[in-house]
Amino acid sequence: MSAATEHRAGFVAIGGRTNVGKSTLLNLLIGQKVAAVTPRPQTTRRRILGIRSDPDAQFLFIDTPGIHESRRTMNQRMVQTARRALGDGEVLLAVIEAGPRLRGEDRELLAELRAMDRPLVVALNKIDLMPRAHMLPILEDIQRAAPEAEIVPVSGKTGENVAELLATIRTRLPKSPSLMPEDDYTDQTERMIAEEVIREKIFLVTRQEVPFSTAVVVERFIDEPERKLKTIGARIIVDREAHKGILIGAGGRTLKEIGTAARIELEKLLGSKMFLEMHVSVDRDWTKNPRKLSEYGL
Repeated sequence: MSAATEHRAGFVAIGGRTNVGKSTLLNLLIGQKVAAVTPRPQTTRRRILGIRSDPDAQFLFIDTPGIHESRRTMNQRMVQTARRALGDGEVLLAVIEAGPRLRGEDRELLAELRAMDRPLVVALNKIDLMPRAHMLPILEDIQRAAPEAEIVPVSGKTGENVAELLATIRTRLPKSPSLMPEDDYTDQTERMIAEEVIREKIFLVTRQEVPFSTAVVVERFIDEPERKLKTIGARIIVDREAHKGILIGAGGRTLKEIGTAARIELEKLLGSKMFLEMHVSVDRDWTKNPRKLSEYGL
């Protein structure tokens, strides 16, 4: 490998407001699904590592919860997690949603990232939703807010310019051999992936009916490779009795729909037949209890 193509590797911390498409972009960048994706904000709750190994570089992408203001204990914990994860990045990737002008929250985020004094790349995401002729003002706003940053307009939905984004990030990574096994695509365990997928399906099936005070804990995970079967027992935690009824649904139909969707996706992701059991329990006001938040993975 020549000096010009010397291998690079490092951590790329992804930061942005809620619902700007960070997790969708992460899944696309690594070519595997590791983060839950829903149309609802604040889907990502914990630090998630996605690994992409190319012949000339290894990208260790750290997905983070969305930066936002909140008085709720759970949300404050999520933002603390995001800020700690951003501190681990050797390169910072700010994801900003395309729009007419740069929003105040995005301007604050860029100021915060610039203060970390690391190489900064800005992905202007969701350009598939905006006419190109209308993008100049926000591009100029970003350039003024972060003059040293490289800006790459992308679409996490269509994949447009993602190769350019990777090439831009690569030049900012340290010269280094790979830091993780090259056949790994995440540091999450299969148990954690199962929790993420089940929670995603809860959001997608129930839509606006069940609030964010829902957690998933896999309490039993049995792998039987000789039978190509994984058995998962998961507990869904809510903080109100009424929410339990919504999740279960009439005759258990809603819970069955969630389970079927989760099982199909997990079989594809984990390459095995899946037996999935779920039950719902109430833990009143768990989102306000720091000990419970830690117990449920936040």
